[in-house]
Amino acid sequence: MHPAGDQHHSRLTSLTSGILLAFASALAFGLTPPIVRRAGIGVGPFATAFLLYAGASLATAPALLRPTARPLTRSDIVRVALVGVLGAAVAPTLFAWGLQRTSGTSASILLNMEAVFTVVLAWTLYREWIGWRIGTAVGLMFAGGCVVFGASAHSGTPGSVTGLAVLVAAVFAWSLDSALSRPLSDRDPARVVIVKATLGSALSFALALFARDSWPSRRNVVVLLACGAVGYGVSLRLYLLAQRSVGAARTASVFSLAPFFGAGLAWILGDREGTPALLMASTLFGVALWLHLSERHHHEHVHDGVMHTHEHGEDIHHRHHT
Repeated sequence: MHPAGDQHHSRLTSLTSGILLAFASALAFGLTPPIVRRAGIGVGPFATAFLLYAGASLATAPALLRPTARPLTRSDIVRVALVGVLGAAVAPTLFAWGLQRTSGTSASILLNMEAVFTVVLAWTLYREWIGWRIGTAVGLMFAGGCVVFGASAHSGTPGSVTGLAVLVAAVFAWSLDSALSRPLSDRDPARVVIVKATLGSALSFALALFARDSWPSRRNVVVLLACGAVGYGVSLRLYLLAQRSVGAARTASVFSLAPFFGAGLAWILGDREGTPALLMASTLFGVALWLHLSERHHHEHVHDGVMHTHEHGEDIHHRHHT
């Protein structure tokens, strides 16, 4: 018998399993923006937000049967309500509006800006330490975002720059949602997501009726519900399982691949507007991702606060995962 060898094999298996789970979570979330963009053509932003988070609620509901942590308390009500409004109503509404006014490739690449906001908010709200690698990574990501905006402005497409600006606002709302959700990390995640998604979708539904939003066809209702279920509900569950196997830092590093999956799908679907500039932006974001990943591996004990469950995707996804 070789206990040490068995232990090493067990750790290696757990690491491989965790990385695959994180990869699947990133894939599930990352592929949704181009699909949401296509299914949401002509659909009101409030209606789109409602369908996405209704889908997330439906996908998360079965997890309530097996709670994995402490339930929510009365003292959590205000915080959950705030993150519900931010992450499940404001952010997806802005996201849906912006998606319809820009290319799917640009929108997917720009989701990388969430890392910039996450680091800045972690430093501002929780005084998280930022080393030179993280600082350089944030600078490269910001430069990548500027390249995307520049390409959009140069294309001359009406409203494209405004659409990208609104998308950035959506990503910021998801990042703020994730930062404010940090004190809820020891609560049962399924309960947090259900309450948050239900509150956000109910508010979006009311606003959709008030604004007389247009609604999608039955087929696209199913598509948007499925995007919410897979991109926010299933992706979150996979993310949390990955965290248990490999920790927050490695999970977040792998999940950072999500925007590239979305950009790849948008390109396959024929969205090739501003390809040279977007390749440059992707390169900047890719180098930044490598720097960020390297820093986490050296300082996992420091940066756990920067990681989040992306309930948006983000929530908790939005992390985003939400």
